[in-house]
Amino acid sequence: MRRINARRELIKDALLILIGVALALFMSTSGVLDQLIGLIGNTAVASFAAGIFFTSVFTLGPASVALAHISEQGQFFDVAVWGALGAVCGDLILFFFIRDHFAEHLTKSLKPSSVRSFLASFHLGFMKWLSPIIGALIIASPLPDEFGIALLGLSKVRVAVLIPISFVMNMLGIYGLIWFTHII
Repeated sequence: MRRINARRELIKDALLILIGVALALFMSTSGVLDQLIGLIGNTAVASFAAGIFFTSVFTLGPASVALAHISEQGQFFDVAVWGALGAVCGDLILFFFIRDHFAEHLTKSLKPSSVRSFLASFHLGFMKWLSPIIGALIIASPLPDEFGIALLGLSKVRVAVLIPISFVMNMLGIYGLIWFTHII
């Protein structure tokens, strides 16, 4: 029964991702994005708002299109900084959600002995220092931040450490995205 529910949730997630991609394509070709940014009127506020949505798999497509479009009207660095500040807010929401709910769902879906050995690997040996590095690299990449945040959460990274990591890595990721879209 658990496997059927997991497949339903996977199909639902895939549909939401496809809707996000379709929305991004619509926004980039229809002029709706121009109107929305014009309505906001401030590239810093628009970048911040797009940055919040830059963190999730479901909203990454539209947020990436929005950030690339906003950067045409403003400075690359400014858009990257304000977008990264918004992304930190989005990452904090994900961090608290994943830290509390993901660990609970993980422990309920595995055998108790498997859970203990899996979670222990994040506190001992090479995984203690490797998982936060991999998590930070995932945050900087154009991939959604959920898995990177999950790795940081399982590694018991404190919020005071997460915030600067999230800011720097998202700023690098957004700047790279903006730069890449402008050279194409």
